Amino acid sequence: MRRWLLSIALFMSLAGCQSGAANKLPYDAWYLGFLAPNYMEVWLEQANIGDNSGRIFPNAMGGVVAMGEPASLSATAKGWPKRIGSGKGRYLTGLDLPYVVSLRWQSMVEPQTYHALFTIPDWAQQKMTEQLPANYPSGRTFDYRESLTIGLAPGGIVKVWIKGPCLDPIEVLTLQAEIEPKGPYGGKSGGKYRPL
Repeated sequence: MRRWLLSIALFMSLAGCQSGAANKLPYDAWYLGFLAPNYMEVWLEQANIGDNSGRIFPNAMGGVVAMGEPASLSATAKGWPKRIGSGKGRYLTGLDLPYVVSLRWQSMVEPQTYHALFTIPDWAQQKMTEQLPANYPSGRTFDYRESLTIGLAPGGIVKVWIKGPCLDPIEVLTLQAEIEPKGPYGGKSGGKYRPL
């Protein structure tokens, strides 16, 4: 846990250098969502978010993430869906754009516990504030990519997208997480994983 807090503090000090004041976002809140590939159940132990203004939102999310269970196991249990959704999550009000993310989760189908720490690239943050044409049924004609969706897969694979309700997702990054040496729940569960 100390290693995580130290890493976040270091990244946040860098974020503070990047942005002296909070950016004025063109929307009230951005969405943080999590998902897993079909049938690949995940338990999110902890997600901590740091924004461009140096603020930290500890325990921004936890628990079950979105996961599909299509009728045909053989045809659909491979990889990510062609069109991802926003995932299970929440709107984060009062934060600037996301800068650093730290995660710890259990891949329950293995079982294995992973942790990851990564930054959101500048180009992706810029795209989150671009106003783009959209075709809403309600008649609204523009949209933003105000959703940050994080996919967690077996083997410690992390995939990150930005998307809007009526805009196609853009893949931001893919990375390999590390195995958490303390095991599930930071070593506080006696090595017991959450059951499927």
